[in-house]
Amino acid sequence: VARRLSLRKHPECHSMAGGKAIEHLAQAGNQGALTFRLPMQQYRNCDFSFSGLQNLVNNAIVQKEKEEGIQEGEILSCVKDVAAAVQHAVAVHIIQRTYRAMLFCIKSRILPSKNATLVVSGGVASNQYIRKGLQNLADANDFALLCPPPRLCTDNGVMIAWNGIERLRAGLGVLHSPTGIRYEPR
Repeated sequence: VARRLSLRKHPECHSMAGGKAIEHLAQAGNQGALTFRLPMQQYRNCDFSFSGLQNLVNNAIVQKEKEEGIQEGEILSCVKDVAAAVQHAVAVHIIQRTYRAMLFCIKSRILPSKNATLVVSGGVASNQYIRKGLQNLADANDFALLCPPPRLCTDNGVMIAWNGIERLRAGLGVLHSPTGIRYEPR
């Protein structure tokens, strides 16, 4: 969404990563200015998917560009509202699906009914709006919420490298020669 909105060209966001730019602009936006249908509402499971939401957002951006008479790549006057609406839809989707997973785990006795913990990490945990929503969810269901500090949530490469260091120290699964390794995209 940040790429489609050309947020690198926005004066407040030129040096920010996409998710951070969305979060920054959303703070001053009106999330009610646009409403996006939440993804996967017909599925009663715990899966996440954002592809349907991405299509809805792209269509809304195209419509707004037509209304404002601007070309793709130019900054919409309502960019903050789009950012706020997208961030809200993403947060609600994550919270709903996480709630289902929490209920499933309790019902299936995978987690204890008392003192359960929700751990959130990765890029999503660096977004304070989403984190606050998940904190409210955890509080309402007597879960503890654990999140790394935002500075440790932004780069998966750092997390993967750290995991590699720990595995090397422990001597677990370390190959000393890349010969014979086959790489696949998935």
